[in-house]
Amino acid sequence: MAGAKFVVIYPRPKDIEAFEKVYKEEHVPMAVKKLAGKTKFVATKVLSSPQGTPPFYRIAEIHFPSLTALEACAASEGAKGTLAHAVSISTGGKPIFLVAEEEVFTF
Repeated sequence: MAGAKFVVIYPRPKDIEAFEKVYKEEHVPMAVKKLAGKTKFVATKVLSSPQGTPPFYRIAEIHFPSLTALEACAASEGAKGTLAHAVSISTGGKPIFLVAEEEVFTF
C-alpha cells in the first residue's frame, strides 16, 4: 500500500508576523509531539504567485507509511487537539484539510 499524507492549507493570515510566531513556537512543536505514526513533516511557506498575492500562506504535509497509519493518528486525542489548534490560529479563515496519496516522478 502506498504512503499517505495529511495536508493542511492555511489561508493568508491577517497578521503574518503573529501567525508565524504561534505557528513556529506552538503549533509545529505540538504537531511533532502529538501526531503519532508520522514519518515526515514538511512545512511550506508560499512566497508569491504569478497571479498576484496568493490566497494561501502555508501548506503543511504530514506523511504516514499508510492510510491505515494516518487514520489511526487522526482518531487520537493528540490529532484532534492539534487540528483544533490549527483552526484556532488560522486568522485568515478556516484551513483546508486533505488526505492525499503522493506520487513521485523522478527525471
